[in-house]
Amino acid sequence: MHVASAAPAPRPFSAGAFLEWAGGPKAIVRYTQGDTIFTEGDPCQHVFYIWSGGVKVAAHSSVGKEAVVAVLGAGDFLGEGCMAGESLRSRSAVAIKPSTLVLVEMRVMASLLQHQPGLSDRFMSHVLTRNIRMAEDLIDQLLGAAELRLARTLLRMAGHTEADASAWIVPHIPVKKLAELTGTSTFRTKLCLESFSARRFIEYRGDGGLKINRSLLTVVLRD
Repeated sequence: MHVASAAPAPRPFSAGAFLEWAGGPKAIVRYTQGDTIFTEGDPCQHVFYIWSGGVKVAAHSSVGKEAVVAVLGAGDFLGEGCMAGESLRSRSAVAIKPSTLVLVEMRVMASLLQHQPGLSDRFMSHVLTRNIRMAEDLIDQLLGAAELRLARTLLRMAGHTEADASAWIVPHIPVKKLAELTGTSTFRTKLCLESFSARRFIEYRGDGGLKINRSLLTVVLRD
């Protein structure tokens, strides 16, 4: 009886091999601290690999206010939006220290991802990890520490493990008691509840209880 041999394991990601695939030394671009790598509205045609250094990724409002989206370091990818069809940069990127980046044209990157499993795994890991970090940063901005604790307390009290439910009910509980469970002041708990209500995360019931909408679960749970 013939037993098929196991397929060879894919080669793990190697920065040196990646540089060779990308075109060798000619693919390297160096930046000094404060140099702009790209700005919002620039053509989105390349993926960058941070060989060394650090990069700040930021978004800007119409009045020029800056919000830092991510701080990336050696081993991270940058500008991967072009792989998802982004034609213009939606963020800006600036070197926060002397940095060396590997520049890869998106069609070359697409081919490498298709034919180099080790690179594909490394790239997907980066994208997923970065998205998780961005979501956590956004949550921390939208919800303060007290709000996070209150939200998790409400979800536990509501029995949110019932995955098929679109909402859960918390019986009436005095705000003072809820504050004790959350570990914050009664005044702060009231403010948090008002904020949750305004964002439709919760709804007050006629019997004094709370309806916990599923939206609170999707925003708060990170584990």
